[in-house]
Amino acid sequence: MRAEDWDARYAERQQWSADPNALVAELLRDLPPGTAVDLAAGEGRHALWLAGRGWRVTAVDFSATGLARGQAQPGADRVTWVTADVTAWDAAPASADLVLVAYLHLPDPPMTDVLRRAVGWLRPGGRFLLLGHDVDNPTAGVGGPQDPAILHSTDRLAPVAELLDVDRLEQVTRGTPAGTALDTLLWGRRPAGPVGGRR
Repeated sequence: MRAEDWDARYAERQQWSADPNALVAELLRDLPPGTAVDLAAGEGRHALWLAGRGWRVTAVDFSATGLARGQAQPGADRVTWVTADVTAWDAAPASADLVLVAYLHLPDPPMTDVLRRAVGWLRPGGRFLLLGHDVDNPTAGVGGPQDPAILHSTDRLAPVAELLDVDRLEQVTRGTPAGTALDTLLWGRRPAGPVGGRR
């Protein structure tokens, strides 16, 4: 989807809940605040939630309309809002305590390229969290994109996981009003030493 398509969706109506995803909140709520990048931030629900907990957050998305919704919310002045294509945008290397990628879906190789680059933004010990629609969701879950070429799986995320000390790489369920959706979770930390070529 192009930025213009997402601008139109956001202009039509608010797309998502103002609250963070429940699993994102569960995994991040006890982390000490630091510097975070929220990649493909959309309307900024996770960026705003993190900022409210004391994080210094950069929210990046190619939809200026989506980000404008976030900027209109209370606490938005604590977030740095960046309108940019995530496939081209870059952060300072080894500078972030957290990179969050929630429901970003691209074909490969761009998806893997973005995620591997994002791991490089983490300082040693920094946390990486990806959550997105699983490749099994169109047949065994509800909602979400239906194109398998842009959906996540544990196998597809293996080239990213090999750069991390992984806590969890698995398919997870998510309750929705329409039923149970299937997501893929990658949760880990950047190890000490250079990123790349591990295992």
